[in-house]
Amino acid sequence: MSDQNRLGVFKTYKLYVGGKFPRSESGRVYEVTDSKGQWLANAPQSSRKDARDAVVAARKAFGGWSGATAYNRGQVLYRVAEMLEGRKEQFVREVAASEGLSKSKAAAVVDAAIDRWVWYAGWTDKIGQIAGGANPVAGPYLNLSTPEPTGVVAVLAPQKSSLLGLVSVIAPVIATGNTAVVIASADAPLPALSLGEVLATSDVPGGVVNILTGVTAEIAAPLAAHQDVNAIDLTGADAELAKELEIAAADNLKRVLRPQPVDADGASDSEDWPASPGTHRLTAFLETKTVWHPTGALGASGSSY
Repeated sequence: MSDQNRLGVFKTYKLYVGGKFPRSESGRVYEVTDSKGQWLANAPQSSRKDARDAVVAARKAFGGWSGATAYNRGQVLYRVAEMLEGRKEQFVREVAASEGLSKSKAAAVVDAAIDRWVWYAGWTDKIGQIAGGANPVAGPYLNLSTPEPTGVVAVLAPQKSSLLGLVSVIAPVIATGNTAVVIASADAPLPALSLGEVLATSDVPGGVVNILTGVTAEIAAPLAAHQDVNAIDLTGADAELAKELEIAAADNLKRVLRPQPVDADGASDSEDWPASPGTHRLTAFLETKTVWHPTGALGASGSSY
């Protein structure tokens, strides 16, 4: 049969929640177009119920993921990079269409996103040496500070950097043992939904990353107010929405990451995603646990060890 007589098979994009691919509970979809306004696909439009389901999945996965060794988490993140490398051509097409880039520039973006996964994979068992350590104290005590993950983190992905920016906000959250509920770019959600397929076929446990698409403000509001969400990254929010979400997040003292400067078009547009990310996102959602332990004393002189 010639290609002219074949019936086109269009890809059905679905949410990624709890390691599965549900349709939106609302049954709604919205049209995704390229930079020229041409139709690309229908993406699910998430509801408040979808957001709550994602939080439940993230909380369920938190115990196992945070309890894994840092070295094991690094291996898992590296496996994600391997899977991305194997599907590079698909992501090049989606990034090119979503961001209006040439094929060569889109390929450079995808390469940078893969490298970013590898970079964070290498940090999983090293961030503890930076964010923790032994503290000098007066008295016969050992005093040790160690970083621990905050918990469930709601992440508003960048609006314009559909893959590199997306990876740059997800990878540090899960590298440090947190679980994530991610709201993808409203205008360019396809690379995020495809990333969900990569995560599902890698070693990332279901629920560690949950990906929602739709109207950012509609999904973010219930997440910011959710009592079982411990932190929120407002990268993809504009100045007005970020202020509203910060107020809602204060109800249960969520950690809030609000990159500066924030412009009217969205905070994500102000960040230089190809630049070296540093460690500030790794430490943004870590708590510090400090343990005191008596060392006792030896001998009549009372010397301690």
